[in-house]
Formats: sequence, structure tokens, C-alpha cells
Amino acid sequence: MNTDKIRNFCIIAHIDHGKSTLADRMMEITGTVEKREMKAQLLDSMELEREKGITIKLTPVQMHYKGFELNLIDTPGHVDFSYEVSRSLQAVETAVLVVDATQGIQAQTLANVYLALEQGLYIIPVINKIDLPAADVEKVKKEIVNLLGCKEDEIIGVSAKTGLNVEQVLDAIVERAPRPKKLSEEKQTKSLIFDSYFDDYRGVILYVRVFEGSLPKNSEIKMMAAEKTGIALEVGILNPGMSPKSELKEGEIGYIVTNLKTTSDAKVGDTVTLAKTPATAPLPGYKNVLPFVYAGFFPVSNEDYKTLKEAVEKLSLSDSALKFEPENSPILGFGLRIGFLGLLHMDIIRERLEREFGLDLVVTNPSTNYEVVLNSGGEIEIKSASDLPDISEVKEIREPWVKGEIILPKSMIGNVLNLIVEKRGIQKNLSYLEDRAIIDFEAPMANLLTDFYDQLKSLTSGYASFNYELADYRAEDLVRVDFLIAGNKNDALSIMCHRSEADKIGREITKKLKSIIPRQNFEVALQAAIGARIIARETIGAYRKDVTVKIHTGDRDRKAKLLDKQKRGKARMKRFGKIDIPSDAFTVMLKHD
Repeated sequence: MNTDKIRNFCIIAHIDHGKSTLADRMMEITGTVEKREMKAQLLDSMELEREKGITIKLTPVQMHYKGFELNLIDTPGHVDFSYEVSRSLQAVETAVLVVDATQGIQAQTLANVYLALEQGLYIIPVINKIDLPAADVEKVKKEIVNLLGCKEDEIIGVSAKTGLNVEQVLDAIVERAPRPKKLSEEKQTKSLIFDSYFDDYRGVILYVRVFEGSLPKNSEIKMMAAEKTGIALEVGILNPGMSPKSELKEGEIGYIVTNLKTTSDAKVGDTVTLAKTPATAPLPGYKNVLPFVYAGFFPVSNEDYKTLKEAVEKLSLSDSALKFEPENSPILGFGLRIGFLGLLHMDIIRERLEREFGLDLVVTNPSTNYEVVLNSGGEIEIKSASDLPDISEVKEIREPWVKGEIILPKSMIGNVLNLIVEKRGIQKNLSYLEDRAIIDFEAPMANLLTDFYDQLKSLTSGYASFNYELADYRAEDLVRVDFLIAGNKNDALSIMCHRSEADKIGREITKKLKSIIPRQNFEVALQAAIGARIIARETIGAYRKDVTVKIHTGDRDRKAKLLDKQKRGKARMKRFGKIDIPSDAFTVMLKHD
């Protein structure tokens, strides 16, 4: 097809603003999917996506409308999956921006708009849910005009649920959206890999956007960055199932079934070219996504370690943000330390490993990475407190800080500013958007990891939205807090925190451990320590067994003898007794309430 008749676009929005529902109506109107096959959130094929009602993976689909070929990519809305959005934006020329008529512009709306403008995309603004009683279309129109500088008549009001005015969006894409762009005048084939996944039966499958040239079936292909070659066993488009073709042409978005067997051969962002006539320069690709939340994943049974490793390798193919390395704990055995972009990302991966691969896992407390400057002048990166070298060798420890943006009703500013200060954050700017405020702040990543989002939602009755990105690493007075159970230090429970917060955190966590670790036949001491200094202690009392119950006489000597024997036995158990630490103890720091 002539590239003049091709339109490539993606749908971007905040969580729950109706991206997937709008995509459903578009597929219905264009006849891509028959009515009997139609179901809500059709493109959210993963069981977890349907259960949680969120989009986790980007999904491409091709539609035909009024003689035009429309290639749509449905994207996630949650901040943890913003890297999926940035990948989609590089494969298209147009973004359909969806804003909820009842909520207006939210934090992730702003973040996605900035990403789209950075890529130089044409934006078509759409207000969704205009049929709801709480919709305030005029107010939201003003917000969009202030944000984009567009005219009011360019904004389309729709109801994705009922299909009202969705045809107007398709018409706007056909009439206003630019045709596929050419990045250079080279004639050689260049295709960008914007997503990929591993199929157990067919191997590695790539989702690509062809920028130049064409990709015929059975051609020998080359990944330019990985310097690997393979064969395009099948090429085709998604509508939304796989539909094979003889070749993928310039400007099209489609898939390639390859004969590649390993996950590292075709990375997202790589350029696919033909091995016989390779391109001279690759496409720009993507910035490498670096995780900043780390957690240890250990199988309950050590026999499952190999299964865990293979499962994470498979998931890492389609998730370029997932980084992992082997880890060994004296208590938990062999496992993996995995890096994530946020707690939701971690939660999704944990659930996928348990459901799709049938693994029973123990997950340690999430932590962030730290940069440690040594007295010798060297610099190392540590991903958990247990990796910290001897404190006498350390000159300074740097922790990651994030730039955050919170959008909330004006009346709730005070509570949220107090929360930011509580988390050692610094307010940088306060601006207003109609009846709402935008707070720009900076804060240490570690303090936002656990329950910041929960507390924010609680303080604002669910009206606040939050978005963040990594800013830099800053030297702070950080210490390692260790936890001793019956005098034995447990590295898996160690945490890094600011010295000013150490005493409070130590007291909180020892109290929680007391409620989780079961009682023994002997007294168990739970202690928090910085180096050799104990900062908090709790004691789990021993089970009380009346050993004198069988003595029916009042012989005090016999009773004293039995009680003394019991006392010696408990003292011996205290020295040699083993304590079985339940897996809940390792996630005790997840919530501070």
C-alpha cells in the first residue's frame, strides 16, 4: 500500500481514562473484529490485565477505514510501565490523547504528553466519558487548550463505552494525522523492534515498524546492535490475531516470527535489516531503561531454582526493564535479585511467575540501588544493604532521588506537603490548573518505595495522581540497620536508611517481626543494630509448660529439681535451638502502617 494511505498512531492517557475501551470501539467500527468475537478490553489478553483492569503490555493492531490502513498501538497508563509508552511513541507519527471528562488532566496525562512532544508527534486530543452525569466537558476543554495550545474545535468529545463520536476520531486520524515519516534517503531495509516476546512453540517473535525498504518472508535478517542473524520464517500484521503476508512494506507495523532461540539476540530498540543488503547506520533506538527497585526472589524449594531462572529469562525478553542476577542467601538458599521500575512492576512479575510458571516464591524487602565511594577512591554500586562493605572502608554513600509531580484538589495541599516533608522530600514548585494544584518535588527513592502512594491516596480521598522519574544520586548520612534473631544476624532482613530515621524504623520492624515469628520453647530476642550498637529490642516469650503438674504431693525439693532441669533445658535450647523464619518476615517492611 502507498504510504500516503497509512496512518500509524497510539493511544496515550492516564490510568482508567478509557484507552482500551476506545481501541475496542475503533476495532468494532472498522470491522476488524466481528461482533460475536467482541469483548471488553479485547487487546488486554493477559489474565492479569483483565483481572486488574489495567493495560500492562503495549498491543499493536491493524485496521482499515475509508481506504486507509490504520496501525494502532494501545499503551499502558501506569507510571511503572511508562517505558512501554515511550517505545510505542517511537514507532508512530500520531498520538491520540484521551482525557477523562470527570477527572480532567492527571499526572500521567502530563507525563505522556511530554513524552509525545519530545518525539515530535502530532497530538489529537479526545475527551472521553462525556455521557457521565459528573462530566465537566467545558472545564476539561480549557485544561487541554492550556496544555497543548490547540483550538477548542480540534478537541473531540466521545463516549468510548457507547461508541458516541468515535467515528469522528477515526476521521481526524485519516484527515489530520501525518503520513509515515522517512528518517533518511537510504534504500536499505530498516525496521525498529518496539516489542518482542518468546513463544514456546515458535521461538522469538518481534513486533516491528518498517521505516525504510521492505521485509519479505523467509529473508535472512540481521540485528544491527546485537550483530546476530536469523531468518524471518513468517511476517505479517496483527488484526488482532496474527495474519501472515508475503512481506512487510515501508511504513507498516507488523510481526516477524524468527528462528532465534535466545532472549539476548533481539533486544527491544534494535534495528532489523536484511543480511544480504544491510543498512549502513541503525535507527536511533531507545535509551536503556535502568531499574531502581530491587528485590530478592527465592523459590520455597531449592529444586525450583532452575525453573525460576528460566521463567525470568523468558519474561525479560518482552520486558526490557527487567534486570536480574543470581543471589545466594544462607537462610533462603539460591535465588535471583531482580530489578524493577516500581512496586506495581514487581507485583505483576511476582504474580506472573506464580501463575504462569507455578512457582512458590519468597520475596525479600524491596530496596533501591546505592552508589558507594570508597576511601581508596573506587566506586561501587550496591543493590541491597547486605552488599555494603565494611563501614571503615566507606567514604560516602549516595542514594537515588526522584523528581515527582502530584496533581490534586487545591483544598488538600497542606496534608500532602506535610507527607512530602515526612519522607525527607523538598517541595520545588506549586502551580495551579483550574481548581487543582500541581506540586513538583524531589525526594529520596527509598522513602517513596513502600507506602507513599497508599498514604497519598488516603490523605486525598483518592483524588491525587502521582508521577515520577529518576533525578540523580546524592550523598546522604546513610546507615545499614541489621536485624538479629536470637543473636544471629540475618542479611536478608538488613536495610539501608537515613541515620535520623534508623531508631524509629528499628523499633517498628522489631515489633512487626515479634507478631510474625512464631513462639518457641525458649525465649527469642529480636534486635535492631547499627554495627555493634543495639537500637531496638523486642522479646518473644517462651511457651510456658508446667512441668510440676504430675507431682501430686507438696514436695518442694522435687518441684525445684524439675523446674531447675526445665531451666537448664531452655538455656541449652536458646544456645542451639533453630528458629524457622516464615516468609512473611521478609515482606514485613513493605507497609509501614
